[in-house]
Amino acid sequence: LLPFVVTGAQVQGQVGGSALLVAERPPGFQIREAIWRSLWPSEELLATFFRGSLETLYHSRFLGRAQLHGNLSLELRPLESGDSGNFSVLLVDKEGRAWTQTLQLKVYDAVPRPEVQVFIAVSGDAQPPKTCQVFLSCWAPNISDITYSWRREGTIDLDIKPGGLFMDGHVLSVSLGPGDKGVAYSCIVSNPVSWDLATVTPWESCHRQAAPGMVSYKDVLLVVVPVLLFLILAGLSAWHWGPCSGKKKKDVCADEVAPETENPLV
Repeated sequence: LLPFVVTGAQVQGQVGGSALLVAERPPGFQIREAIWRSLWPSEELLATFFRGSLETLYHSRFLGRAQLHGNLSLELRPLESGDSGNFSVLLVDKEGRAWTQTLQLKVYDAVPRPEVQVFIAVSGDAQPPKTCQVFLSCWAPNISDITYSWRREGTIDLDIKPGGLFMDGHVLSVSLGPGDKGVAYSCIVSNPVSWDLATVTPWESCHRQAAPGMVSYKDVLLVVVPVLLFLILAGLSAWHWGPCSGKKKKDVCADEVAPETENPLV
């Protein structure tokens, strides 16, 4: 008889936690033997069930971290970041029929608390602005496979409109007024197994930035960039059109130097 093969089951776990790989079986399938293997990065024998005896003391990267339960499900703990991969279990019933199941394990790091920075687009007026344009930048250190989202605290509608999001949700742009003094925004970072958040009240930064005489960063760029470009172009022009540039001018310069070298001191 040809063996039955089931694929596509996915299991998720967190570093330091545990993952349970469940050995499913068809109805009426009376198990005589079971073999668990790790298929990636190399095939390794993890656990077996034979003649009513459970065995997990096989030399593999899961030695000491694998436990075979009475229902023949395999538990791995504690999980490590390199444990992600494919696993298979082969079940054989009393009539010799085989049932193979493949499972995919994905192990994620625990999400750390994100860091939020507040950037203010300062107006050119000396007086505190009536509105404040804010850019909130959120970043979670040393982590991958995470999703960024934002919510406005203290309101019925907590969702943030996509039009104010940039860089895959890392940056949120909001416009605040005097009525938003106590409004807080939270950046939420998450993956399939964990999440964390950080909350800021951006109007406080608007108030600190509203000091008299402050200049908008846009105004600074409008002055500095043209001046730098002018200096660079002037330097290139002086080098190209100098007195000894070009073939003819090189000859003239050579003629001017020659009389000094033709009359050595006696």
